[in-house]
Amino acid sequence: MKTSYKKGFTLIELLVVIAIIGILSSIVLASLNSARQKGRDARRVADIKQIQLALELYYDAHSVYPTQALYATNLVSEGFISTLPKDPSSNLSYAYAGLAPSGTTCTSYHLGAKLETTGHTALSSDADSTGGTVCTSPTTGAWVTNADVTALAGGDFDGTLAQIYDVKP
Repeated sequence: MKTSYKKGFTLIELLVVIAIIGILSSIVLASLNSARQKGRDARRVADIKQIQLALELYYDAHSVYPTQALYATNLVSEGFISTLPKDPSSNLSYAYAGLAPSGTTCTSYHLGAKLETTGHTALSSDADSTGGTVCTSPTTGAWVTNADVTALAGGDFDGTLAQIYDVKP
């Protein structure tokens, strides 16, 4: 009499293979998440530089920078930028404040974004500003005392957080 052997995998072998696949997939997903974060950060830095260029063009045309309330409208309506970029994760506008260091008109600004990674190369050359006097009008010289950029961005935008990429003129 012939003994017939069934061919196939045992339950233990299948469980081991499933466990190995699970471990490998978690490693791949973790790597992909890191790459996505770096990609969004690169986009944020590029967006900030694009807005910074539009602000400089605005300054060349008007000899002042726009106030926080008007900067989005003025930059787009006057053709300095086609659309104002927004954060790729939250779809919110980047933090901006027109500053009046001398207390007269918006002669400076603070613009920035919170990056997801702490080791981004752009962080070594950013402004790391701790605030300033926010102007409210580019023409009349009105300004707000004791208001700084920290209040405008919920506390993260004061230049002390390592993940904030910020620029000034």
